[in-house]
Amino acid sequence: MTDSQALAQVPRRRTATQQDTGIDAEVLAAGALCWRQHKGELQVLVIHRPRYDDWSFPKGKLDDGETLPECAAREVGEEVGLKVRLGVPLPITRYQVGKKSASGQQRMRTKAVWYWAAEVLEGKPTPDGKETDRVRWASPDEARQLLSNQGDVAPLDELQRLHEDNSLRTVPFIVLRHAKAKPRSSWSKSESQRPLAATGKRQAKAVGRLLTAWRPRQLHCSPWKRCEETIAPYVKKHRHRMKYRKSLTEKRARQSPKAAMMRVRKSLEWVQPSLVCTHRPVLPIVLEEITRWLQDADLIPAIPTEDPYLQPGGVLVAQQSVDRAGRIVSIEVYDPYED
Repeated sequence: MTDSQALAQVPRRRTATQQDTGIDAEVLAAGALCWRQHKGELQVLVIHRPRYDDWSFPKGKLDDGETLPECAAREVGEEVGLKVRLGVPLPITRYQVGKKSASGQQRMRTKAVWYWAAEVLEGKPTPDGKETDRVRWASPDEARQLLSNQGDVAPLDELQRLHEDNSLRTVPFIVLRHAKAKPRSSWSKSESQRPLAATGKRQAKAVGRLLTAWRPRQLHCSPWKRCEETIAPYVKKHRHRMKYRKSLTEKRARQSPKAAMMRVRKSLEWVQPSLVCTHRPVLPIVLEEITRWLQDADLIPAIPTEDPYLQPGGVLVAQQSVDRAGRIVSIEVYDPYED
């Protein structure tokens, strides 16, 4: 498996109304419901696909080795030319698709499309002329009338519910455990300088691609080398500034857990697209603070509570509601690629 196949496992996603925990389909796809506020009203972007002569949302099958969030963001960019930031997870749609076998027989398979709400960052929706020939901003009621597949109504209903609950406009708060490092037993120099192993470097590249789906801008990282190397591919590609925080190192967090907790709390209080990259021993402090910000008690089971909390290179995404003072309305966990 190459580094382009890293983090290919499906996420564990949880909101107040849904829980997604694994694969139950032979064909995986991903898409997004792009939304905007227009004259005080919610609108969602629907597209017409000439190949099927239907109205739907931007979506498509995963490329080789691609993760679901990467696929969702890519499909929006390719089909309607928009740069988006993924928000709250929306319900998965499932339906049967046919595929001819070598003998010419038709075999039906289950296809699952994983959806997210998506806020538009840049661009004007423009059909690509191939997959999409028309685009339209529509109210939820108008979109329900246009949609050709009734299965697409479920994510639309959830999008509208989130809007009415003032929980649709969100920013991501991302927790990243550094990727796999060289073993302590084979490292004789300073612990702060212990670098990533070869597998960890591949994980770091995969993490860099995955993070693009959420585009965090406030980056807070332990200054120890293995954390720095984990976030480096994302920082280099997007030219963001990274802030080194000694309070997020193993040593400082052990000496002063309160300082680590306050660092996380300040990041959450900003309610900005943020990321914290740290070490396994620090994760309980980070996750405990996140738990205090949950909007709904039903989200508590989504917070990892057992050591190691996240695997090396693992990612947790908490969506903070901008209109609810930063309360967390969804949790997603992504496991890393392993050799």
